[in-house]
Amino acid sequence: MKRSVLFFRWGRLALIPLLSAALAAQVVFLKDPDPKRRASAAEKVGKEGTSDDIPALAEVLNDPVTDVRAEVVGAIMRLGTQHSLEPLAKATRDSTPEIQVMATDGLVNFYYPGYVQMGWTAALKSFGSSVKGRFSKPEPKFVDTYVQSQVSQDVVAAIGRLVTGGTSMESRANAARAIGVLRSNSGLPQLVEGLKSRDSTIIIECVRSIRKIGDKSAGPEMVFLLRDLDEDVQFEVVRTMGQLQVQEAIPELTNLLRSSSKKGIRRQSLIAIAKMRDQEQRPLFQQYLQDRDKQLRAGAAEGLGRLGNKEDLQSVIDAFAKEKSESGRLSMAFGAASLGDLSFLTYLYDGLNSSFHRLEARPFLVELSRDEAVLNDLYRPLTTGSNDQKKHIAYVVSINGNKESMAHLEKLTHDPNTEVAQEAIRALKNLQARL
Repeated sequence: MKRSVLFFRWGRLALIPLLSAALAAQVVFLKDPDPKRRASAAEKVGKEGTSDDIPALAEVLNDPVTDVRAEVVGAIMRLGTQHSLEPLAKATRDSTPEIQVMATDGLVNFYYPGYVQMGWTAALKSFGSSVKGRFSKPEPKFVDTYVQSQVSQDVVAAIGRLVTGGTSMESRANAARAIGVLRSNSGLPQLVEGLKSRDSTIIIECVRSIRKIGDKSAGPEMVFLLRDLDEDVQFEVVRTMGQLQVQEAIPELTNLLRSSSKKGIRRQSLIAIAKMRDQEQRPLFQQYLQDRDKQLRAGAAEGLGRLGNKEDLQSVIDAFAKEKSESGRLSMAFGAASLGDLSFLTYLYDGLNSSFHRLEARPFLVELSRDEAVLNDLYRPLTTGSNDQKKHIAYVVSINGNKESMAHLEKLTHDPNTEVAQEAIRALKNLQARL
């Protein structure tokens, strides 16, 4: 048995020079007169090579054959090291839209591993059709806080140029989406410029990315889009007005709440107004707390909670008791907790155990934990809660925690549940980066 193992190990070692020679041959083939051989060589170098082979691949980025350049970009992306960034940034200047998209995705993938599924080939026809389909739904991904500060400004500049200068709608929209994933403030000017596009897909991706970045200064720049004729654009802008607390948008939002023919836009308009903390809207919230629409009732409870008038507490508690919708009850629990009844925090903690409602409960806890009393209360379920509660509360603590919070997260990094421990490590890194 030992002899077999030794023979196997020796055999593998003996193959190394052969593999190295084969790879070296593929690098040579990158300059072969036959474009098919150049493309095949690029693919193989990407699968079997190292970062040392990136300069040789980069020399082929100006190849006259589009399919060859596509394979080269795919290979550089697959090798995925710091040395990939400069040639991928160069590839964003390629005249072929699909290659612009590939290069953009490759740059994002360096900071957000897994953003690109590496199983694809660089067949441009199939790749192009898949790109068109990606904009049918939002991209929820974005880099962690501790990664955000590491994003190269040269990378953001390369991607940002495509928002208005890409050679197709898809490459422009894809670039706008990428800046949001990287959450880069330095890409905001390009996103704001993209809001003036005539293409709704580009506008929507710019709006979503501005919302991810969260810079309130960009909010007033998109108020005019609340009157856009495309209802999908309207919907995304309404959501962003609330997230960025754009006070200038209140008159338009109130008009949409009263007059829009779309139920979703009316609902989001009230939810957006509820985030403004404008005392003049109190009668509006009191009115809609009794509405027949469950989402309007929920938005009204959130608005009353944020205004902080203690005399509204009983109304919100009464609404909670009558409410049958779980989403509505979570909003009302948030409203009651905001108004000082912290016993409702337990209801929000329980919401973290639901796969359907945890992403409703968690943002409420993020907002509430800005209060030190709530932050301190979080440490209890962080220690004794279910695995789902621990993971999501770790995230909440990473957003609003302080130096004292670090010891609690550090303890959680030793949790017997691997997923909990990993989320605690991630949360600790994000908290350290923020502090």
